[in-house]
Amino acid sequence: MTRDEIFAALGLEDVNSGGYAGGWLATTGALIEVGNPTTGSTIGSVQQCSEDDYEKIIESAQETFREWRMLPAPKRGEYVRLIGNALREKKEALGALVSLEMGKIQAEGEGEVQEMIDIADFAVGLSRQLYGLTMTSERPRHRMYEQWHPLGVIGVISAFNFPVAVWSWNTFLSAVCGDTNVWKPSSQVPLSAVAVTRICHDVMEGTGFEGVFNLLVGSGRTVGDRLINDRRVPLISATGSCNMGEKVGVAVAKRLGRSLLELGGNNAVVVLDDADVDVVTRAVLFGAVGTSGQRCTTTRRLIVEKGIKDEVSKRLVAAYQQVRLGDPLDSATLMGPLVNEQAVNNMLTAIDVAEKQGGKVLTGGKRVDTDLGGYFVEPTIIEIRGDADVVQEETFAPILYLIEAQDVHDAISIQNGVRQGLSSAIFTDSMHSSEQFLSHQGSDCGIANVNIGTSGAEIGGAFGGEKETGGGRESGSDAWKAYMRRQTNTINWSSELPLAQGIEFG
Repeated sequence: MTRDEIFAALGLEDVNSGGYAGGWLATTGALIEVGNPTTGSTIGSVQQCSEDDYEKIIESAQETFREWRMLPAPKRGEYVRLIGNALREKKEALGALVSLEMGKIQAEGEGEVQEMIDIADFAVGLSRQLYGLTMTSERPRHRMYEQWHPLGVIGVISAFNFPVAVWSWNTFLSAVCGDTNVWKPSSQVPLSAVAVTRICHDVMEGTGFEGVFNLLVGSGRTVGDRLINDRRVPLISATGSCNMGEKVGVAVAKRLGRSLLELGGNNAVVVLDDADVDVVTRAVLFGAVGTSGQRCTTTRRLIVEKGIKDEVSKRLVAAYQQVRLGDPLDSATLMGPLVNEQAVNNMLTAIDVAEKQGGKVLTGGKRVDTDLGGYFVEPTIIEIRGDADVVQEETFAPILYLIEAQDVHDAISIQNGVRQGLSSAIFTDSMHSSEQFLSHQGSDCGIANVNIGTSGAEIGGAFGGEKETGGGRESGSDAWKAYMRRQTNTINWSSELPLAQGIEFG
């Protein structure tokens, strides 16, 4: 699809409002010119929100919450079901927009929209399963149980690398839980957020619940700081760097609010001598090169037992040299551009630092000039020590550090020896080694896999990590509980008033 076809299918204009408060605002903030990372050209523009726009958006979310929370959860789920169906109809166009604006290949762009559809389906089922427990009371003729109530206005801050999917993880679940939402997308990719909000508006228009899904495009200084410090917003869910998460976490904690943080990864794959090298090669290639290395679950460290290291290295170097770079909307492309010039500079700086710290570039390592222009680089493998300083940091780019390990114990120690703890994987045919990797003395990450890579998590499981990754959980399992408040209830249906713990008073 061309840019004009994408815009027409999604109702986008050359200049778009960046504020939605139950209806589109005539926003008054500065204009963002949105660039195409493949060519460097401008795709379109978004008018950012001002301080006054911010107040209108929060007030819209608050006002709608008062009515939305009282709608039965299955009826809330029905609206999410309709949005999921609308996304099905717009999947190709929205996926193409994600590719155009962010730079991931179209298969991944459409996959991101499919993830939204999947989580919508999950949320519809969840709307009939917001369970509480019943406990036995120690007092006669008393009943004790717990229930879950809607929390309020949820602030969702999303990152550039997943322009739409991560928003849906938070918003569809919190919506069926009875919350309303304010979405602050990355200023790098605001058009995708505008397009999704238009889809939501088309479904919700005329229902009286237009203010469930609100949009707040703007700078951190103008609206972002207000959002994270606003006591009217009891939960901030933020995806981004560890530095950003620290700022958000401190601000929200200072007002005793809740934060759900999904931050840096620095993920590792452990490969033992008995691993299937063909499977390893395919898994690591996608994990390290997919989305041009710009996923929070990207494979950044490959920790290989010494007996198999040379074979793994040889296979991967050959595979890397066959990766086709180019226009992400071309179906033959395997790797698109990085998101902007700063991302290219960060990658080249990290490669230079790695070489100074004893690293050896096995393949890649350079910027690529193409007829398209844009921000293209070679996917890169660097052999290096596991304790090198540069390996401890996450560079959001297609750099894979190849590290030798003596055995499974050494490999797990190297893997856990960084401050981040999102995703991890081990490749082995040994039950002993795989179970050790999944045990209390194994991987310290929020996600631990056996014989599959670090990237491409399914929506059915809770997603998130430990340590500096933030500790938050989104998507499946019981992640919905983050968006609700728990209440314990005791009902006395006797004519007496016994106290707990056998206390006598009076």
